[in-house]
Amino acid sequence: MKKLSILLMTLMLGTVLMSGCGAAKNASDASKPSDPADVRVIALKGPTAMGMVAFMDQSDAGEIVDNNYHFEIAAAVDEVTPKLVQGQVDIAAVPANLASVLYNNTDGGVNVLAINTLGVIYIVESGDTVSDIRDLKGKTVYASGKGATPEYALNYILTQNGINPETDVNIEWKSEHTECLAALMAEENAIAMLPQPFVTTAQTKSGHIRVALDLNEEWDRLGTDSSFLTGVVVARKEFVDTNPTAVEAFMKHYEESVSYVNDNVEDAAALIEKYDIVPAAVAVKAVPHCNITFITGDEMKQKLSGYLTVLLEQNPKSVGGSLPADDFYYNE
Repeated sequence: MKKLSILLMTLMLGTVLMSGCGAAKNASDASKPSDPADVRVIALKGPTAMGMVAFMDQSDAGEIVDNNYHFEIAAAVDEVTPKLVQGQVDIAAVPANLASVLYNNTDGGVNVLAINTLGVIYIVESGDTVSDIRDLKGKTVYASGKGATPEYALNYILTQNGINPETDVNIEWKSEHTECLAALMAEENAIAMLPQPFVTTAQTKSGHIRVALDLNEEWDRLGTDSSFLTGVVVARKEFVDTNPTAVEAFMKHYEESVSYVNDNVEDAAALIEKYDIVPAAVAVKAVPHCNITFITGDEMKQKLSGYLTVLLEQNPKSVGGSLPADDFYYNE
């Protein structure tokens, strides 16, 4: 009888241990992270890619391994759009208005994840005649970006200040930023509308070129419930829905990268040159004026929807014909 009791106790203990091991295994499986996802990212050469360089460098160095990140930098937006639409990339840093166009043209197939760049356009001059937006009245301004957001933003700011862009200012449109730069360098007291880092490039070539107006500040002075924006980061909705953990990880790394770039300008400038965006000598001066940021959630929706509303009023085609619905905005 005693032997039988010992045998039963042994069997019961074995059962408890086995069930305990099974529970531990199940707990271990539950806490085990999901398999790394392939995350294909593309960014435009310029300020919209600058904030990503620390993330890219850490990934290339094997310091970030939660997912398999593949980065690409494109020289023109025409390279970005088809790759995103055709599913060749998952996440893209694009102009803010293009995000809305993509949403409308893909039946809601993209989500905007974050604002990554505020306005980067400035009024610069080789003289000292402009200190207020109203000083542009009666003057010639060299600019590029006709039929695109630079024109709409300038027209909006001028109009809101009581200046008719058709009759009060002679805006001489050029096809490239480099043409505006050449005109600025060639004429005394010339005025141009230029984005960063072209502003910094101009100032490195001539000590006479000064920033007269920051169009970010001019927009904010209008007191509207919006902001002047340049770039956002978007993702294919299908990718967001099927890889929520990978998207969260991407957002975390990207935000950290933006903070690093803004807080460590010299080191970031070296990385910006490493990834062939602009030379380090230009980047170190340009980054503080590129308004690189990382804005998400309700603040992103407020700023971006207000900006898109302004563009819609200027030209509906600039946002794809209509404002995106609420599902356009990614909400963690």
